[in-house]
Amino acid sequence: MLVASTHVQRIQQVLLVRLSRQEETCLYADPLLSNNIALIEKPTLETACRAVHDGCRVGLMIIREEQELQRIDAYEKFMNINEISWVGLFSEELISLPSIRKFISERLFNFLTIPVNIEHLVLVLRHAWGMAFMHDAHKLSTNAISASRLNAVMVGKTVPMQRLARQIRKVASTDAAVLISGPSGTGKELAALSIHRQSSRKDAPFVAVNCGAIPATLFQSELFGYEKGAFTGASQRKIGRIEAAQGGTLFLDEIGDMPFDMQVNMLRFLQEKTIERVGGTASQAMDVRVIAATHIDLEEAVKCGRFREDLYYRINVICITTPRLGECTEDIEQLALHYFRQFAHAHNRSLRGFSKDAMDAMLQHRWPGNVRELVNRIQRAVVMAEGRFIKAEDLGFHARAVQEDQISLEHARAAAERETIQRALIQARHQISRAAKLLGISRVTLYRLLEKYQIHNGIVAQEGEMTMHMTSQETHLHSTRSAANHPGNAAHADAKKL
Repeated sequence: MLVASTHVQRIQQVLLVRLSRQEETCLYADPLLSNNIALIEKPTLETACRAVHDGCRVGLMIIREEQELQRIDAYEKFMNINEISWVGLFSEELISLPSIRKFISERLFNFLTIPVNIEHLVLVLRHAWGMAFMHDAHKLSTNAISASRLNAVMVGKTVPMQRLARQIRKVASTDAAVLISGPSGTGKELAALSIHRQSSRKDAPFVAVNCGAIPATLFQSELFGYEKGAFTGASQRKIGRIEAAQGGTLFLDEIGDMPFDMQVNMLRFLQEKTIERVGGTASQAMDVRVIAATHIDLEEAVKCGRFREDLYYRINVICITTPRLGECTEDIEQLALHYFRQFAHAHNRSLRGFSKDAMDAMLQHRWPGNVRELVNRIQRAVVMAEGRFIKAEDLGFHARAVQEDQISLEHARAAAERETIQRALIQARHQISRAAKLLGISRVTLYRLLEKYQIHNGIVAQEGEMTMHMTSQETHLHSTRSAANHPGNAAHADAKKL
């Protein structure tokens, strides 16, 4: 706050954009200058960018007539300068217009009506500048944090995510080897990093190795390092990934893709806790915790001879599973907002969040790519979105696709209901009363569902001890006669007539 108040005392530059074609000097220029606020009138994009570089963070836009809003496209480049917070001055009669209200809500930090009180205008402009100052300070502190630390947050309140969080807390307190299984994109590396940061090794290195990304010919030298002269091109000693993780955690991602002939070397390291660099003879003692991850079924890989059984049992001391995003649909909104805030600060701070159609589309999507797909779509949307709110189209969803998902779900429910009714009828030997009892509904409701799904053939109506097979027309006639002979069934007969 002290720094901010010190800056307020110097001259603050404010971009001035007037959509009116009038060319006279702004009436507010001199009063604002007396309050240490200098207006930059008739700015070009070049002068605006130079002003932003010099510390300008606020813009003032004056609109007196509704038709002036049609010329806003000419100033779109000004409005898209992320560092600028815009304050609007509008004629009082314009505030009630829907187009003006939409423009204010989507594009402006604040607004005032004309004629405006100078003291009030100064207060609003300084408030906008103060918020911009806080944003800049936060952005600097955020940029100082590495991307891995930003991403290392376990988000979710559903049962599967809470169970995962409990397992991570338990596992972190031990030094046992851990195998993390789960589909691609479910955050296995994040889970491993969370284990590391909650363990006693949190201040030591966390070294991640993607076993599927290293060529088989380079695998041993990458993991175990090599001595000078070990092979052509080895001009100096190189420390391997295992040695780089000394005292900390080695994360072997996609261990199922490790070359088979390298698995015996990994097994020896896990058993002996020592390594030998390529071209060397001395053993190096290692104090490293190993966490492995895979998206394939390692038991099946063992049966097929693609993975060593002894290595499998060595790394699978404790096994935890990361859930699919489809199993945690209630966490989608929280996850989306978490990553939105993260990316919006870096790429597009003018965004305010997701529109309703965007959130609905995310909740209805099946997410085959799990959290990785969610992150990818949100990051792209934050960069490409043009309004204040991310739309479904920005996320790569289309209204037609969302509608098709809804229709498919409706059809699936109808098919399941129809099949259940048919099974109940077969189990009840086509006796309506018994079928209704099995389904837990009334006979009237069952008749209505039979009519809805056009299930007519083979229906058996029950009257006393006698059961009769009838067509739909015979059923109607039989029900009418039964109503005449049995007053208690009148309501049922009326329902059939309807």
